[in-house]
Amino acid sequence: MSRYTIRYERDEQGWWVASVLEVPGCHTQGRSIEQTRQRIREALSLFAKDADRAELIDDVKLPTTLRKLLDRQRVAREQLEEARRNAVETTRSAIHTLTDEEHMSRRDVGYLLDLSHQRIHQVMEARAPYGAKFTRAKKRR
Repeated sequence: MSRYTIRYERDEQGWWVASVLEVPGCHTQGRSIEQTRQRIREALSLFAKDADRAELIDDVKLPTTLRKLLDRQRVAREQLEEARRNAVETTRSAIHTLTDEEHMSRRDVGYLLDLSHQRIHQVMEARAPYGAKFTRAKKRR
């Protein structure tokens, strides 16, 4: 399968102009990146037989300030996802400890964790990432 690098740049009117770097003279334009990407594949088909199956590698040219902003946004999104995973795992661990080891009711655990008792039940019944299920709290007699 062929690979082509597509460079996208905005013109003075705000249109996206796409060029295939490996194929001189293969250009197109569109109002959005998505529209331009579809059109560049059509333009590429005039030059290459495998254009419909070729891998297109996007190279979007942006001013340095915008590129830095997008980089910061990507890092922030990755950090947020890591924090979310950590919060989920910590919540599961807390629920497990409070219900199975401390023998607290789901309602009390929900109160302590600021979650509904229904959510506590859902988390207890869901499979943990490693495949184990939480056990149910033992009732005190």
